[in-house]
Amino acid sequence: MPLRTRLALLTAGLTAATCLTAAAPAQAQPSTASHACSPSVSIDRFSDALDKTTYEDTFVGNLSALAVDSDGSLAALSDRSSLFRLDARTLKPRSVVPLADETGSALDSEGLVVDRDGTRLVTSETEPSVRRYSRTGKILDRLPVPDDLRVSPAGRARPNGTFEGLTLLPGGRTLVASMEYALSGDRADTVRFQTWHRHRGHFRLGPRYAYRTDPGLGVSEIQSAPDGRLVVLERGFTSGVGNTVRLYLADPRHAMKKTLLTDLATCPTLGATAKQPQPNPLLDNIEAMTITGRTKNTLQVLLASDDNENPAQTTRFYYLRVRASA
Repeated sequence: MPLRTRLALLTAGLTAATCLTAAAPAQAQPSTASHACSPSVSIDRFSDALDKTTYEDTFVGNLSALAVDSDGSLAALSDRSSLFRLDARTLKPRSVVPLADETGSALDSEGLVVDRDGTRLVTSETEPSVRRYSRTGKILDRLPVPDDLRVSPAGRARPNGTFEGLTLLPGGRTLVASMEYALSGDRADTVRFQTWHRHRGHFRLGPRYAYRTDPGLGVSEIQSAPDGRLVVLERGFTSGVGNTVRLYLADPRHAMKKTLLTDLATCPTLGATAKQPQPNPLLDNIEAMTITGRTKNTLQVLLASDDNENPAQTTRFYYLRVRASA
């Protein structure tokens, strides 16, 4: 979805405890000090392999979410209602499944979770909604959504500012969706994180958290670390300047302030080029994130940008190492 240059939203609820540093796979160079973005994050490599490509007459771009599938491949969600299966090593598309709502209309699909049974939980910003799909794209279920999170005038949410991120907490019993921007009547820097608890095969509404963003940024993705903390991707855009992309660590179990992991503008460029002004040519409209693996203290984090089918933007994948210390 197009990136907006508006203030994001959120009151303090989640936050951080500790640090992280980065790690990554695929044709990655060995990590050295020159690859450090911060004391907590480093970048191994990036890939533009899918930029402005098609697969089976479907544009491979507009990427809004990533997830690791049960067979080890990558699930990549386009906000144009397409769900791709990618080779985890080469990023080469292997299949694509179209998604739709109950009337057959396209989604503004933004968040993705591959559940333990292989079904897909997918958010759409339109209403907003969370639906469960089979591997073949059949709708299996639809989760309840609080009235005030619905798009105005039905609720207090702004268009294109609703469920942008989605993740399952460890154990698979609690689902979390993050709003991108604040609700009408809330502080401009306060974003809501809605939860659902699994009960007899279905998800029921659970508690809600408030998260405070940096000025001018929104929440574009969240991912659960193995210890239950959340890695939060904040993003913004300023015309003529470019993107701001920051990674934070937050803890839904404790009302503590968030901890900055890195501002990606501080990463080494690794020879990247940008098609429009950027504070670092490595940056683009980064919107998707998943954790692809871990060692004892290190998370392998994969990011991807949404090019909006815009010639001035790039579909780019970023391989990070994030060391999680207690």
